[in-house]
Amino acid sequence: MDDYDDLKTLTDGGEFESPLDSMDEVEPPKPDPEEMLPLLTSSQPQQRMLAARAFCEVQDPRAIPHLIELLKDACPLIRVSAAYALGRNPSKDAVEPLIEQLNRDWNGYVRKGAVWALGNCGDRRALAPLLDALKTEISAVRLWAASSLGQMAAVGYDTVIASLPPIIEALRRDPVPAVRSNCAWALGQLCRELPSNVVYATAIDALIEAFAEDEDMGVREDAKASLLRVGDPRGLQLIEELEVEGWI
Repeated sequence: MDDYDDLKTLTDGGEFESPLDSMDEVEPPKPDPEEMLPLLTSSQPQQRMLAARAFCEVQDPRAIPHLIELLKDACPLIRVSAAYALGRNPSKDAVEPLIEQLNRDWNGYVRKGAVWALGNCGDRRALAPLLDALKTEISAVRLWAASSLGQMAAVGYDTVIASLPPIIEALRRDPVPAVRSNCAWALGQLCRELPSNVVYATAIDALIEAFAEDEDMGVREDAKASLLRVGDPRGLQLIEELEVEGWI
């Protein structure tokens, strides 16, 4: 065995590995807003896309007017990035432009991003387009419309009341299990903002029904999680009874 083989034999052993070898990769630093802001108005599409994606990670109110303009960019990838960046940088000024883009954009990914951003804006103007999206959109957009409606809980009691019937309907009727799961999550969020009244009871009934009867295990689990989160006595009692019986 020559010297190279001797060295290779030594370094192949685990005892000679550096502790640094097993460390998790260091998370890359977040983009610098000062560098990214000028790129939002660049004549180069790649630069605009890079900058829009940067503001999906960082918040800076100075970016908002430029991101709103990028919602109308010719490149759908830039429009998608701008929509998600506005969700990361929510603004009342972005609500109407996001609604307009949701209504007119041919690209489902852009509409999905717009729906997500509208949920983060916390503005009652977003209620009607989100409800419409839950009823009429493609499944990927309906999925996020349900989640965004759940985020509207803090907007106001009237918003919660208006959201409940369409969400309950989608929880019962939507053909896509993932959409029904998000509806179950949204109901849990909305119920936490309601007093114990008839509207609240109707929503709890829908969650109990989904937990006990939905054909999809994921939907049942999300309905159960919402019931546990709300802490409703009827829901908790049902969960306990089914656990005792070995049903779950």
